[in-house]
Amino acid sequence: MKQNDWLPQPSKTLADWLINARHLLEPVTNQPGIEAQMVGAFVLQKSRSWIISHPEIELSASEESRMDSCLQQLIEGYPFAYLSGEREFYGRNFDVRPGLLVPRPETELLIEQAFDWLHNHPDRRLAVDVGCGTGCIAVTLAAEIHDMQIDAIDVDPLAIDMTIHNAKKHHVVHQIHVLSGDLLSNSPGRYDLICANLPYIPSDTLSDLPAARFEPLLALDGGIDGLRLIEKLLQQSQSYLRPGGLILLEIEASQGESAPSLVRKYFPTAQVTMHKDLADLPRLVSVQI
Repeated sequence: MKQNDWLPQPSKTLADWLINARHLLEPVTNQPGIEAQMVGAFVLQKSRSWIISHPEIELSASEESRMDSCLQQLIEGYPFAYLSGEREFYGRNFDVRPGLLVPRPETELLIEQAFDWLHNHPDRRLAVDVGCGTGCIAVTLAAEIHDMQIDAIDVDPLAIDMTIHNAKKHHVVHQIHVLSGDLLSNSPGRYDLICANLPYIPSDTLSDLPAARFEPLLALDGGIDGLRLIEKLLQQSQSYLRPGGLILLEIEASQGESAPSLVRKYFPTAQVTMHKDLADLPRLVSVQI
């Protein structure tokens, strides 16, 4: 695609613009129609359902210009969440800013497994979100289970600030203690549940990952095999997980065998289960001790 090939044809209606935008987004996303609608909703300050139900409206030159500008950035791989300043996760909107990993739908699998376990263990309500980022895991757990108490830990000051912000936004700041630390090294106690969506991308594959162009390498680079930080957390967890507790670790799809093998190195008697995502790919390891 040449530098200026992304430009859509002049449009008179929203429908015209959406058709052109969808065509141009097809090479760069698996949801071109939805992302085109999201751009329209963002620029016009309407809901996506409104965009879908009003294809006949005429766009002003200013509106079309702003939509074209957003479209160009998406085609270049810039995350839409950085444009809009927010991303939906488990039914809630979380504020996001450049420099932080954008919450992914795949991480909702971790939330679902956490809820299943917590509902079956009503006496277990002390959790930690290691590498909290935007706070989407900690805030969701707190918002859904009102007697949860959660430590949210990250080494990045920007993540610390955003987690506090999102905890206040969703009115759960009284349930979440946000800490600065290297994994569990600064943790004040022991936990029933340890959750972590740590950097797990092998270093030599980052150059092939579109997200690595704009999202922080600190939140993506998992070392040579992608398991460097996960192994460090497992080692620490031996001292920080309460008897009978649970660890939930999001992983990269290629680690479906290596990650469970690594878990057994540190928790040889634990029940280790691999969970697949909606694409039927390995995505989450649960460790029940």
